[in-house]
Amino acid sequence: MNAGCFGLRRPRVTRGEGKVPWSFNFKATGLLLAMVTAGSMAGCGATRPTQYYQLTVPADVHHAEPNATGVSLALGPLVSSHLYREDRIVYSSGQHQMGTYEFQRWTEPPAEMIEEVLLRELRASNRYREVFAQRSASHADYVLRGRLYDFKEVSGSPLQARVTVEFELKDMKSGATVWSHYYSHDEPVDGKDVPAMVAALDRNVQRGVSEVKASLEQYFSTLPPGNNSATDR
Repeated sequence: MNAGCFGLRRPRVTRGEGKVPWSFNFKATGLLLAMVTAGSMAGCGATRPTQYYQLTVPADVHHAEPNATGVSLALGPLVSSHLYREDRIVYSSGQHQMGTYEFQRWTEPPAEMIEEVLLRELRASNRYREVFAQRSASHADYVLRGRLYDFKEVSGSPLQARVTVEFELKDMKSGATVWSHYYSHDEPVDGKDVPAMVAALDRNVQRGVSEVKASLEQYFSTLPPGNNSATDR
């Protein structure tokens, strides 16, 4: 709520030598206080509502199909700057300047939303014995970690929605990084308002997640038979 709705400080009234009489100052101050209070109350009623947006998240799948590999895959937290660990929608104007919208926000921080989209897409692929968030379990044959660099509106003509993210896959038995994928794309925005920009960011994330999923599947398909999981090796 607007801080101006409460805690209004009453103006101090002092008596000065050679100034107007006290009674006149008191009346003037009372009138000023009434005007300020009325203006403050009017401002409280005019507060803009906050609007929230979210990415498209596929339905969760918990059971693997017969075509799944023997791999258990853990998805670690997506590292990002503090801007993408908060719920404000980020925009950039110029090469170095960035800002956030005040009344247009995400339902969750972008890094967490992208984690959820990727987690559910990997489960829905039915290519793995198990896919889970690393914070919920400690066992896994491989751990997938990433870093989010960009998730923002980019001003210009045309307006664009930029997503830049990088992922690495760690083999938990050998401790080696065995796969990596870098994704960066500017998606054109079909409009000039925030909902159009959100839709473009959503399309961009879905495209990036599809690339990551396909690249992971290609990597595991190249492993020799019997080398799909740490338990088989």
